[in-house]
Amino acid sequence: VQLQASGGGLVQAGGSLRLSCAASGRTFSRYGMGWFRQAPGKEREFVATISWSAGRIMYADSVKGRFTISRDNAKNTVYLQMNSLKPEDTAVYYCAANPTVWATQAIQQYDYWGQGTLVTVSS
Repeated sequence: VQLQASGGGLVQAGGSLRLSCAASGRTFSRYGMGWFRQAPGKEREFVATISWSAGRIMYADSVKGRFTISRDNAKNTVYLQMNSLKPEDTAVYYCAANPTVWATQAIQQYDYWGQGTLVTVSS
């Protein structure tokens, strides 16, 4: 599966952005999906994950209550709605697919990655 992330940009603290990740192929619904981010000088970290049916969703503690992950299997797309953004949310955001139907925080289980989209939050 090929992934294309979009929706990043520059926003002021307290603002919102919605990231999208479009997947190619007809088997999108067979993949668990995740969002990760990587800030300058830091390791890539887990943000959110969603199972194939959206029945299982998990968030990093740092974004819980502010970010919402969702998916539309008919459109082969996963979303990340980001509200109440903080400067520390500044990073390149990556969507990823793992070849199970489950939600997982484990980065090593993701085999397919998008190219990343930059989110910059100014104070």
